[in-house]
Amino acid sequence: MSEIATQGQLRMSYLRWALVTVPAIVLLGSLSGLLSNGGYGNRWFDALDLPAITPADWVFATVWPLLYICLGLALAMILHARGAKGRGFALLLFFVQLIANFAWSPLFFGQHQVTTALYLIIFILMITVATTFAFAPIRRAAAWLLVPYMAWLTFAAILNFQIDERNPDAETLVPAAASTQIG
Repeated sequence: MSEIATQGQLRMSYLRWALVTVPAIVLLGSLSGLLSNGGYGNRWFDALDLPAITPADWVFATVWPLLYICLGLALAMILHARGAKGRGFALLLFFVQLIANFAWSPLFFGQHQVTTALYLIIFILMITVATTFAFAPIRRAAAWLLVPYMAWLTFAAILNFQIDERNPDAETLVPAAASTQIG
């Protein structure tokens, strides 16, 4: 079979990837926050001295799924670009930042490690910038889909920094979920 795929076949291939990557990333990201009791309603988070720039709970609940959809679409574009030069390295960078992203909520909300979470979010932002540059020569649209994510990560890092500054005793404010004793 020496035929070249039609535009319709190429679109369907991308859509198949997107039908896997988008729900998977949204689900895993949501589970990360849910399992770590992220956000408002968390006794520890509610006890923190939060800066004025802290958004309402509904903002987080709206922004993160939208960002995860963008990440899923960008990933589908790169997965679809079989044979593209640099694809393997771009995917490696993407998955490193994604795993780090999923680790942030348990670290911050679950373990109350505000300073370590700040270092982690800075790492995520740096790897995401590198991922964006790795995606650009493969699929420009995939790189552009990471821009809102980088903007939010920048804001989240500033917020994390301010929470760290205002709460030097954050780690001991309320016992972490993993250290709670029963009995």
